[in-house]
Amino acid sequence: MKALLLPIALSLLAALRAQEPPSCPLEPQQIAGTWYVKAMVTDENLPKEARPRKVSPVTVTALGGGDLELTFTFLQEARCHEKRSRMQPTGEPGKYSSNGGKKQVHILELPVEGHYILYCEGQRQGKSFHVGKLIGRNPEVNPEALEAFKKFVQRKGFSLEDVFTPEQTESCKPESD
Repeated sequence: MKALLLPIALSLLAALRAQEPPSCPLEPQQIAGTWYVKAMVTDENLPKEARPRKVSPVTVTALGGGDLELTFTFLQEARCHEKRSRMQPTGEPGKYSSNGGKKQVHILELPVEGHYILYCEGQRQGKSFHVGKLIGRNPEVNPEALEAFKKFVQRKGFSLEDVFTPEQTESCKPESD
């Protein structure tokens, strides 16, 4: 009986891990380029009216040493702002850190070609947060990729009601100071 429990337990563990999209070794050039945010989820107490209704494409730039830089723009109080975030590899495949290690970003490749999940966890103002984004190379939503994203966020403990699809916009031009 005991001899049967170990193989059964290992089989169950393997089946559970098979449900996660793989964290695979990424070459920085593989993820570099322009990406469109197709769906998002957040565990922050973000009312529906405060969720971003429009998002600009994200540009990922491969830097030296395996670092990545994410750049995007957003409108706030009728002014365009640019946000840049530098991420350093942690040594784990597909896992990066930013903000002095306060934020961990997992880049998970989906079985749908040209689609990834960016899953971020960290601390902001002493509170933990988790954000997931489905990204793809073109702005059209792929139903198969969206379904894989929804399954992923459910496994992470999110409600499907928290998943939203922002409208794609062009990048705005930040004003020079």
